[in-house]
Amino acid sequence: MPILHLVVLAIVQGITEFFPISSSAHLILTPKIMGWVDQGPLIDLAVHIGTLLAVILYFRAEMIRMTLGGVSLLRGRYTEDARLFLLLSLASIPAFAAGAAIYALGGNEMMRNVELIGWTTLIFGVLLYIADQYGEKLYRLEHVTYRNALIIGLAQTMALIPGVSRSGSTMTAARFLGMERAEAARFSFLMSIPVTMAAGGLGAIEIIKSGQADLQIDAVISGAVAFLTALFAISVLMRWLATSSFTPFVIYRVILAIGLLVWTYF
Repeated sequence: MPILHLVVLAIVQGITEFFPISSSAHLILTPKIMGWVDQGPLIDLAVHIGTLLAVILYFRAEMIRMTLGGVSLLRGRYTEDARLFLLLSLASIPAFAAGAAIYALGGNEMMRNVELIGWTTLIFGVLLYIADQYGEKLYRLEHVTYRNALIIGLAQTMALIPGVSRSGSTMTAARFLGMERAEAARFSFLMSIPVTMAAGGLGAIEIIKSGQADLQIDAVISGAVAFLTALFAISVLMRWLATSSFTPFVIYRVILAIGLLVWTYF
């Protein structure tokens, strides 16, 4: 692929994976709007690995805590780190189950259309606004209960539909449950790690089956750009949410949705 195409797709993935505006929708829409050939599974996998490494690096302290928590559980000890490990494990179960079901049924290609993305972008953007404006700001990560973790995990399954946004659906659920904005984002990002690892594993299997498993310079370039972009995007969003709201992302979603629906129906 041309370098420009790779860089644009990687930047799109790096930003939209963590901003609540749906990375899957943007990766589908970008080649359609630009008139480019679809980037294929290898590039999709590479940019997802790039964003995965970025979130692991940014939240390395929490990653160490989760690892220690897993070790504590193996030793029969229930610590705060073990509790964090269990919360994130519980929150990941619904997405694992739903993703496995969709994979077994042959994927969700039928959902990759502009009309659906337009409606999901609009509806879930409005839900994010309502949750952000009317949700309480009482709880931090250490206050999350197992019940709330499961609810947020169920919300994450909605992101299997393009346009919903994994980060958007989980942050919406967290805000409805009363989490502070930055803490809702932090829990959402930590939840993305096991899910992205699982999706990356399935993607790798598909690439191996397709015979495209050779290491390519395109994958290295796109993965590296996605990593750097995602690291920047996470940092910007966490600083923004410390003092501001999700409203700019809602406005973007509404404008994008209107544009897509006009494109679809007119």
